[in-house]
Amino acid sequence: MHPSITGQYLARYQRLGAGDPAPGLLPVTGAQRRFLLVRSLDPAGRADIVPMFFAFPRGTVDPARLRAAANHLAARHPVLRSRACVVRGTPVLRLAPAGVPLEHIAPAPGEDARDALRRALAGWVTDGPPLRLFLAHDGPHAEEEVLAVVLDHTACDGQSLARVVEELGAAYRDRLGPDDLSPADVAAELAAYEDAVLRQLAAEDRAASPRALAYWGERLRPAHEQAPLPGTHSATAELPTGAAELKLPSPSGGIPFPALLDACRAAATALYGTGPVSPIGYPWGGRPTGAESVLGCFLNTVVFPADTASTPAPEVTATQWWDDLDRADTPFDEVVRAARAGGSAWSGRLDGLLTVDDARHRTPLRLGAMAGREVHIDGRQIRAPFAVSATQGPELHLRMVWDRSVLADPAAEDAFAALCAALPVDAPVH
Repeated sequence: MHPSITGQYLARYQRLGAGDPAPGLLPVTGAQRRFLLVRSLDPAGRADIVPMFFAFPRGTVDPARLRAAANHLAARHPVLRSRACVVRGTPVLRLAPAGVPLEHIAPAPGEDARDALRRALAGWVTDGPPLRLFLAHDGPHAEEEVLAVVLDHTACDGQSLARVVEELGAAYRDRLGPDDLSPADVAAELAAYEDAVLRQLAAEDRAASPRALAYWGERLRPAHEQAPLPGTHSATAELPTGAAELKLPSPSGGIPFPALLDACRAAATALYGTGPVSPIGYPWGGRPTGAESVLGCFLNTVVFPADTASTPAPEVTATQWWDDLDRADTPFDEVVRAARAGGSAWSGRLDGLLTVDDARHRTPLRLGAMAGREVHIDGRQIRAPFAVSATQGPELHLRMVWDRSVLADPAAEDAFAALCAALPVDAPVH
């Protein structure tokens, strides 16, 4: 039996600190390891980033106060002041002083605030703080300005985003800065973070059991690399991604997750045809047992093999999903290795992504007396041919974005229509 990838990583990480009592290095979770690997394989070296956009009345944001509040968060949470790097072949986080930039983005001629923010995010430099702020408006007579709170995905997951918004607003309200933390507070947060990551790695090591790897090897054995799709990037299309959205009535309790997976299967069938198994990824998991609720990136990317050759009954998808969840802690790189060992030609590339958010548990960013209005800014590049986000609330808000270098707009729009039609809901709200 080969040692797990996580076990090998832990052994290498522990050797880095041999003979050095304070190396200033932190281990990375399996999720962080995946993002760093994807970044290293990207020809342009792009990072995966997670932006949140909030519109405020012009002039209500105090930049100095906001910068101090952001640096308070970075001083408190180790992951927000660390830089990802590779030391002797081992990916780690290296601690750095808190230093969150707040950049005012001036629109170029012909741009509005959204265009300017897209341009700023497209120029994201990976060797920099994992938390950054950008502020833009449409011009001297604009009534609103848009604040972008942006994190490197290695520093956050979905559970962390809500806490970042809440704590940033609280620090702004209380006029806190990095010097309002005692050395004892900083040391305690650092110890809690390292403990949480080590607990997570121990759980991931256990999750790479022979039985779990055999399960994933068989589950993904039919998966193989999808043939390149005939994409067309329209000469008039200015953005690298297209988007479509729809709001649907949401039944009491929301849409079951297996139904969303089946809807993604319908979209994949419309795009890729019948036959191949399309691996669709979705985040799942939480903080390890016994660990404090620290900020970081702990959610594993779970693979759902969507067989587009057939449309199984909803209860079949639900059973498959529940079986998958029993092995959902197996790190993504272990799953890919198990699939290859099981005879699959799949390289680990995902044909689709699905994320689900519960708007009922999300609060807006409040700066002082003013609550920001969350807005969406499309057009950023994605890591799959298409990505679906489902926001559960009084209504189901569906959004699908697609890579225009891979998918033509009409084909993607037909796939989105197939996705919406596959859901067990009534007519759209709007």
